Amino acid sequence: MVSITSNLSSLFSIHSPQLKPTSHSHHTSIVTCRNPNPNDGYNSRNSPKVGVSAEARPAHLQSYDFRETHLMKLLNRSCKAGKFNESLYFLECLVNKGYTPDVILCTKLIKGFFNFKNIEKASRVMEILESHTEPDVFAYNAVISGFCKVNQIEAATQVLNRMKARGFLPDIVTYNIMIGSLCNRRKLGLALKVLDQLLLDNCMPTVITYTILIEATIVEGGINEAMKLLEEMLARGLLPDMYTYNAIIRGMCKEGMVERAAELITSLTSKGCEPDVISYNILLRAFLNQGKWDEGEKLVAEMFSRGCEPNKVTYSILISSLCRFGRIDEAISVLKVMIEKELTPDTYSYDPLISALCKEGRLDLAIGIMDYMISNGCLPDIVNYNTILAALCKNGNANQALEIFNKLRGMGCPPNVSSYNTMISALWSCGDRSRALGMVPAMISKGIDPDEITYNSLISCLCRDGLVEEAIGLLDDMEQSGFRPTVISYNIVLLGLCKVRRIDDAIGMFAEMIEKGCRPNETTYILLIEGIGFAGWRTEAMELANSLFSRDVISQDSFKRLNKTFPMLDVYKELSNSETKK
Repeated sequence: MVSITSNLSSLFSIHSPQLKPTSHSHHTSIVTCRNPNPNDGYNSRNSPKVGVSAEARPAHLQSYDFRETHLMKLLNRSCKAGKFNESLYFLECLVNKGYTPDVILCTKLIKGFFNFKNIEKASRVMEILESHTEPDVFAYNAVISGFCKVNQIEAATQVLNRMKARGFLPDIVTYNIMIGSLCNRRKLGLALKVLDQLLLDNCMPTVITYTILIEATIVEGGINEAMKLLEEMLARGLLPDMYTYNAIIRGMCKEGMVERAAELITSLTSKGCEPDVISYNILLRAFLNQGKWDEGEKLVAEMFSRGCEPNKVTYSILISSLCRFGRIDEAISVLKVMIEKELTPDTYSYDPLISALCKEGRLDLAIGIMDYMISNGCLPDIVNYNTILAALCKNGNANQALEIFNKLRGMGCPPNVSSYNTMISALWSCGDRSRALGMVPAMISKGIDPDEITYNSLISCLCRDGLVEEAIGLLDDMEQSGFRPTVISYNIVLLGLCKVRRIDDAIGMFAEMIEKGCRPNETTYILLIEGIGFAGWRTEAMELANSLFSRDVISQDSFKRLNKTFPMLDVYKELSNSETKK
C-alpha cells in the first residue's frame, strides 16, 4: 500500500480559490424596528417568513406627562443595556398608568429573562402583553422557545394552545421549535405527532422540519427509518440540502455503511447538490477508522478534482488517524503540509500528536511540539498539559512535572482535578508523601472537589505502603462525601488487607461490599483466593477456586493461573499431612 503521506504533498499542492464568508450584522432597535426573520435556531437556511399577525399594528395615540416620558426612556435604556429586572419594574409602572406595552420590546424582555433561566419573570411579561395588548407570533415563539430550552415542554404546549385560542395560528417556526426541542430530548414519537398537527393546521413543513426529524430518527430508529422520512420529504416536493444529506451520510457511517455513504456522495450531483467539505470529512473519518487508507487517499484526490479544498478538520482527521495507528512520523509530515498550506492547526490537530508521542516515550519531541504550538498562538488546553504531566510522572520525572504544574495557573490554564490526581500519585510514588497529601487541601482551597479517582488514588497509595487502616478510613470518608465506592475502590482495600494477612477483615470487607450493593467482579474473587492461599490456607483457597470456576464466576485462564500459583500436588501433601497428624 502506498503511504498516504507520500501522495499528500502532490495532492495538497493544488490551490483552489477560497470563498470568504460574508459577515452580516443585525442591529435591532427595540423601539422602532425589528428583524423580520423570526427563526431563532435555523435562520441560516430559511427565507424570512411573515408572521400570521404581521398586519400593520394600529397606532396608539397617547399623551404622556414628563414623568411618564422619562419612565419610557428608562425602560428603553435598561432593556437595551440588558438590565431586564429594571425594565420589568419600569414596564409595570407604565402599564399601571395606562401605557400600552410595546410588543417588540416585551419580546426582547421575554428572551432576556429566559436566557437567564428566569421563567417566572418571562411569564409575567407575557401576562402583561396578553392583558394590555395583542402579542404577535414572534412573542409567542419567544415564550414557546424559552420553555422548550428549559425542558418545560408541557408549559410550551399550553402556550401553543393559548395562542390558538386567541386566534393566532402558529407558523412553521413555532412548530420547528417544538419539534426540535422534543427531538433533543429523545421524544421522537411526540415530535412526529407535532408534524401531524402542523399538517392538520395547513402549515407546510420545510426542509428544516424534516432535517430535524431525520437527525433524530437516525439516533432513535436507525438509518433505514430515516430514509423513509427522506422519501416522504421528496414526495412533498421538498428538495433536501447538504444539511440533510450530511445528516444521512453521518448516520450511514455511524452504522458502518461506509460504502453506501460513499455511493450517496457520488450521486449527490445528479440530485442537484454538491458534496461539501463536511460530507468528505465525515466519509474520510469513517474510512480511516476502518484502516482503509487507499480509499482515504482516493477520497482526498476526489475532493481536489471537484474543487473542494480540504480544511483544518480534514488535516486533523488525517493526523488523528495516523497517530491512532502508530504512524506518528507521517502524522508530523501532515502537520507540516497543513502549515505550508497556511491553515492554522488548533488543539484538535496537536492533541493526538502530543498524546501519541507521550505514549511512545518521546517526551522531548512532545514538549517541542507543545512549545511550537504556543509560539504560533495556539494555547494548549489542560488536556495537553495533563498528557505531558502523566508522561513525565510515568518516566520518573515528578519534579519536572511539578514544575510545569506550578506554572499552569500563571499561564492561564489552571489545573483541574485530573491534574491534581496525576501529581498526587506521582509525588507519593517518589516517596514525597507530605506534598502528595498537601495536594488535597490545596485543590479544595481552589474550589476543585476531589473525585472518585482522587479517592481511589489515595486509597491505593496508602494500601501500597501498608497503611490499610488509614485507607479504610478514607473509604468511609469517600462515602460520606457523596461518592459511592466502586468495585475498584473495594478491590484496592481488599488487596491491601490480603497483603498484610488480615484475611478475616478482607472477608468482612467483601461482605460489606455486597451488603452495600456493589457487585464483585472476577478480580475481587481472585484477590480473595490469592489472599487466603498466601496466608497459608492453600487447600481452602483452591476449594474456593474450584467452586467459583464450576459456577463460571472465574475464567478458565484465571483458574489455570491459580493452579500454577498453588499447585494441587502441594495441596494434596497438605491434606495428607493433616490426616497423618489426626
